[in-house]
Amino acid sequence: MTDQVRIHILDAGQALASVPALADVLTDCVAGGASVSFMWPLPRERALQFWQGVAEGVARKERVLLVARDDNGDIIGTVQLITAMPDNQPHRADVAKMLVHRKARRRGVAQALMAAVEKTARAEGKTVLVLDTVTGGDAERLYERAGWQKVGVVPNYALMPDGEFCGTSFFHKQI
Repeated sequence: MTDQVRIHILDAGQALASVPALADVLTDCVAGGASVSFMWPLPRERALQFWQGVAEGVARKERVLLVARDDNGDIIGTVQLITAMPDNQPHRADVAKMLVHRKARRRGVAQALMAAVEKTARAEGKTVLVLDTVTGGDAERLYERAGWQKVGVVPNYALMPDGEFCGTSFFHKQI
């Protein structure tokens, strides 16, 4: 991979067509120890089902799916903006499943995805963003550098892919 990264918003058809590539990114991240709702080993069918569900959410306009592509056009990262909120929270969205393939890390992909998801949120009329991440992980430091405010930590909130408990830090950003 070169240092050239392009961020794209996928429509429903593009999201569905990208399911296998997105499943590859997810599987790589879980294999690398990322606590992103899945345990290791992650069966391919489970990863594919997850991304098919995301594509259906894109089709229903419940979420926006962004991907990072390298010079070859390969998907190397992704993030979602979940826009389907309760009636009393039309101004809010959740940022979810910010994933970067291990081969593309430390090259600004995550920062580019976060900048793009914030820009997308503004375009969607959102003014408050919320996310959660593993306490003490690289992503937590990324969010802090990007101006997100930590609101708290819940110990033993989730499991790492190997079954160990981990704390989860919750963040918000006013945009």
